[in-house]
Amino acid sequence: MSRSRIIFAGTPEFAAVSLRTLVDAGHKPIAVLTQPDRPAGRGKKITVSSVKEYVLQQGIDVLQPVTLRDASVVAELAALEPDLLIVVAYGLLLPQSVLDLPRVACVNVHASLLPRWRGAAPIQAAILAGDTHTGVSLMAMTAGLDCGPVYAIRQLAIGAEETAGALHDRLAMAGGELLNQHLAGLLAGELRAGQQDDAQAMHAPKIRTADALLDWQRPADELARSVRAYNPVPGAYFTLDDERIKCWVARSVAVADVAPGTIVAAGSDGIVVACGSGGLCMQSLQRPGRRPVSAAEFNAQITLLGRRL
Repeated sequence: MSRSRIIFAGTPEFAAVSLRTLVDAGHKPIAVLTQPDRPAGRGKKITVSSVKEYVLQQGIDVLQPVTLRDASVVAELAALEPDLLIVVAYGLLLPQSVLDLPRVACVNVHASLLPRWRGAAPIQAAILAGDTHTGVSLMAMTAGLDCGPVYAIRQLAIGAEETAGALHDRLAMAGGELLNQHLAGLLAGELRAGQQDDAQAMHAPKIRTADALLDWQRPADELARSVRAYNPVPGAYFTLDDERIKCWVARSVAVADVAPGTIVAAGSDGIVVACGSGGLCMQSLQRPGRRPVSAAEFNAQITLLGRRL
């Protein structure tokens, strides 16, 4: 029996985990699509994606089109005669002309329990909403946003103190395992998908830096979730003496009824700021251009108690 002809499309580390799982299981793609190399970091150095870095090590053909709406790109993909197109956090829209190319299907691994949290930032959205569970969905791709029929899901509990970064890593592993588990059924055309209930759909838009600003008028438990959801990117923050201070670890605590933004405690146990309800006890903070420090070390740098943010 000839080897199945799989094209994989993905860009960040979340996608690279699924790709590595496929290759380790003996399902090496005939080609991989990933986004073009782009400048990144403070030095704006041209950087390759996590997927491309792995692909180059494996000797797999890599394609990096700026768009998939170019007829010549579609023709190049069609010439590969794919049985299956697997998409994991690719970052480019797939037009119908590309969705129609594979003999069997075009499938996607999405980091949520669809139809909850369709969109670009499902991991952060689940934490922000206080969800106790999330997971990964194996979905048939359609022209709409994450609305195709779902083949299979795997559910994971969200830890009470879990950050988006830690949850990302667990979901990436679960996504690769789910994909590998059902790949044979997909290729054989034996796996059946169920339609999503659009009435239950919730959208998780792309994260903006402004979203991570800590608003002291909000309840402390919401702000504690924000700290976890925006760790490691972009980092929850507030402004102090014209500096943007990032907060990496925090929890909600009970405090006296004082004006939101008032620093009511500052010591080795944390820096506590009164919120719309309760207080946010910040335990790891970072000034611009410096390393993250404990609350005690931060408090030694700047006099805080009694100030209002």
